[in-house]
Amino acid sequence: MFAKPAQKQPASQNVPLAEKARPVELAGVCGQAKLLAENSPLATMVRRDDYSSFILWGPPGSGKTTIVGCIARRTRHHYRSFSAVLSKISAVKELMAEAEEEFRRNGRKTMVFIDEIHRFNKAQQDAFLPYVESGAIILIGATTENPSFEVISALLSRCHVFVLEALGPEDIQAILRQALACLGVPLILENGALEVLAEQAAGDARKALNDLELISRHIEPGTPVNAEQVKMAITGKAATYDKRGEEHFNHISVFQKAIRGSDAQAALYWLARMLEGGEAPLYITRRLVRIASEDIGLADPQALVQAMAVKEAVHFLGMPEAGVALCQLTVYLATAPKSNSLEIAYDKARADAKKTGHLGVPLPVRNAPTKLMKELGYGNHYRYSHDYPNHYSYQRYFPDELAEKTYYRPSPFGFEKEIDKRLAWWQSLKNRQLQEDQLAEKEENKRGQ
Repeated sequence: MFAKPAQKQPASQNVPLAEKARPVELAGVCGQAKLLAENSPLATMVRRDDYSSFILWGPPGSGKTTIVGCIARRTRHHYRSFSAVLSKISAVKELMAEAEEEFRRNGRKTMVFIDEIHRFNKAQQDAFLPYVESGAIILIGATTENPSFEVISALLSRCHVFVLEALGPEDIQAILRQALACLGVPLILENGALEVLAEQAAGDARKALNDLELISRHIEPGTPVNAEQVKMAITGKAATYDKRGEEHFNHISVFQKAIRGSDAQAALYWLARMLEGGEAPLYITRRLVRIASEDIGLADPQALVQAMAVKEAVHFLGMPEAGVALCQLTVYLATAPKSNSLEIAYDKARADAKKTGHLGVPLPVRNAPTKLMKELGYGNHYRYSHDYPNHYSYQRYFPDELAEKTYYRPSPFGFEKEIDKRLAWWQSLKNRQLQEDQLAEKEENKRGQ
């Protein structure tokens, strides 16, 4: 984000260090070498001063605003910026009209930077479309949220999306070293102090610079600062998590996949990440209940029982006490035998149900509560299983027009091995009865002849 201090920044102590240390040229931007490589699309736009609309997507403190500031200093285009947090859409629309008039009269485009563009709702984003299409404005958006979720498709299709990476510890350390000259007070960082600042920033240069500034204001000038003092002075590492956007889905995705992959340790890590990030415990519980059927099913029938018990515990206890119950369920599911046989079975049955939903229930197994229904044949020749040996008597339950199908095939793991034996036994009874029925039918035909 920052590599060398700006040469003409105000010296006022009221200006945050993150602003004082912000570079004024793209060559000073740190940690985005791929994005700003010599022949990259963005670098080519900057070199030619010929821009298409684009969106910068990256984590906090990765350099989005810095890059746009560098572009604004050198472009020949009229430049205006807005914050989606502070600006009203009416002001943006007013600018759009002015830009359209300027473009129509003088052929000059207006470069419009919208910081945190995801804060504008879908209807508000629609306001940009006509002006992007006409060429009156070059729209530049910056967002920490996945544009696929937060930017309307019509606008997204008209913009390039440039992805910024979180800065590495080495990048943060380089930025901090350069920023020391902008502090205005002598600050001596002993071995390890700089590393702690970089680690706690979690890729966010702005946080690192704010922490450095905080330390400088509470340390006697010229006093050496060690790693332990830094740890005591600054807040904890920023957690890369949000409860609504892309990271929300990424975290729950890796959590389920770790359980499916029988990695209890990784599953516990991601569980802790979500809970410490403020995720609703009932949301996690709902996913665990789903996992109990989707990824385990009848390989361990107790999985769903455990999941429902933990659901009640989460309701009853709340956080933070419910965290241990969620931990218990996570470990149980991760270490249980796995099977997706039920999910496969249901998908197959659902596909047939959609295609053959018009087919009727066979007459013998229809409900027959009235005399009319009985006269129509409902329930005729129904075989009540308990009246037969082994409490079993085969008859068709599929629609007459649909061939009997096998949807569920148990896996060779866990309790499904026992279920496989049960299915085989019932199938043997069915086969025996079908053979007996065929022999009886042949005998009947002989007597009829």
